[in-house]
Amino acid sequence: MKQSILAIIPARGGSKGVPRKNIKNLAGKPLIAWTIEEAKKSKFITRLILSTEDEEIIKVAKQFDCEVPFTRPMDLAQDGTPGIDPVLHAIEQCPGYDYVVLLQPTSPLRTVEDIDGCIEMAIKHHANYCVSVTEPEYSPFWTYTIENGYLNPLIKQDKITPIRQDLPKTFKLNGAVYVAKVSAILQEKSFINSDTKAFIMPTNRSMDIDTELDFEICESILKKRRES
Repeated sequence: MKQSILAIIPARGGSKGVPRKNIKNLAGKPLIAWTIEEAKKSKFITRLILSTEDEEIIKVAKQFDCEVPFTRPMDLAQDGTPGIDPVLHAIEQCPGYDYVVLLQPTSPLRTVEDIDGCIEMAIKHHANYCVSVTEPEYSPFWTYTIENGYLNPLIKQDKITPIRQDLPKTFKLNGAVYVAKVSAILQEKSFINSDTKAFIMPTNRSMDIDTELDFEICESILKKRRES
């Protein structure tokens, strides 16, 4: 039986790191367009919608043929709004789906293969949750806090391993794809728990735009990708 899947692109108007970043031109098109276009290629997504409070973002999304069935309430578009709240609101506004997929527009390097790979893993394993991860640039085994001026290892070890290849493999959330059964997320109100499957993505498709430097790096990568 085919699963019905609602995909949500959350894109509020406010942004401190890169002002108006969701509609800022990135390698020839608005940032949000990169996510819309890849999501529309998915063989699993039943319905793709945008969640925003911003009229200009709505206009841009519609130009790229993305449905905007509602305007997000302002109290769900603040700096301190938990990321899960707009997802729960969207599910409430668009009920009747088996799975929900969260696609943040700040991951423009993510491809439809990543989106469908994460969805497929969730369905294949009958998982309540599946999220995309990647290997971190720096191992947490080489990370420290400082207490009274002295280094304090974040992860306690009997002996510091000097060679990166000898360290245990670790992974971090990359923010690109979040998948959940609707029934499960309405109950847990989180994509991350002990029941979450990991979908591993390559580092070169895992950048999350938070600063102007991130934006410039992504633009360079996308231009090279287009040329090749």
